[in-house]
Amino acid sequence: MAVFPVTSSIGLRFAIPAGVLALMAATAPATPPAITTEQLTARMSAAIEGLKFLRCTVKAQERIEGSIHQARSIMKLTYKPLRIYIKNQKGVEVLWLAGQNNGDAWVYPAAFPYVTLSLDPNGKLMRSSQHHTALQAGFGTISDLLRSTGLRQDNSYSRSFRYVGDTTLLGRTNYVLRSDYPQYRYVSYKAGKNETIGTVAERFGCGEFRIIERNGLSIGDKIPEGKVLQVPNAYGRRTILCVDPKTYLPTMVQVNDEKGLFEKFEFLDVIPNQPIPLEEFTKDYKGYKL
Repeated sequence: MAVFPVTSSIGLRFAIPAGVLALMAATAPATPPAITTEQLTARMSAAIEGLKFLRCTVKAQERIEGSIHQARSIMKLTYKPLRIYIKNQKGVEVLWLAGQNNGDAWVYPAAFPYVTLSLDPNGKLMRSSQHHTALQAGFGTISDLLRSTGLRQDNSYSRSFRYVGDTTLLGRTNYVLRSDYPQYRYVSYKAGKNETIGTVAERFGCGEFRIIERNGLSIGDKIPEGKVLQVPNAYGRRTILCVDPKTYLPTMVQVNDEKGLFEKFEFLDVIPNQPIPLEEFTKDYKGYKL
């Protein structure tokens, strides 16, 4: 039988049979995880809900009509009341302030006729070529992924996330939450009375975009009672969410469905809860073209 020399804590040397070493290794307690799934999801949700100010840069990849559209935007937000400023890599600027401009956003299109427009943030013009509205800027959509509500037909997707270990993004360690949801599929749903795209999306937790795309609808369409829709039964087949262990805010979310990549958002240069002067949410702030 093979033996291995071992030195005790007081310097004595003695031999332990290899089989005993193997048994000791097998019965030794496993290293506990750095954090549990429940702790991580609770802390991330609390961090998102606790935001008062947010600055960040967002890199977006979204699949639209079979092609991946990419964008990069800087964002400034305040909460309670909500104020949003966004500028993308093309120079398009958006300013939306709760309770002002009749609910519309001011939009500088960075293209002809080069004048600032007032547009509905939930309307067709502002929502073309993107999955989400300007009012969902920041982390609101991510928070919804893990939210269980009584309005949902099935909350199993939101409960499927698990802490699966750590990864490194941009040289920094991140916690990883992952959902594998192989039962993801489109299902038939008969619209009820006064049903809207938004209420159907909330019922299934799938977001509005794929309902619109799959059923040939337009943003803002009313759904006739009894109309049968094809609707995703969850937000994704596989979802990977990376979380900063210092701030507990998301740094990346990637969603795959039956066709592959559906969307991916990376959050860079995140500065949470550093006060932002009110003048940065005005049309005539220096550097803005609004």
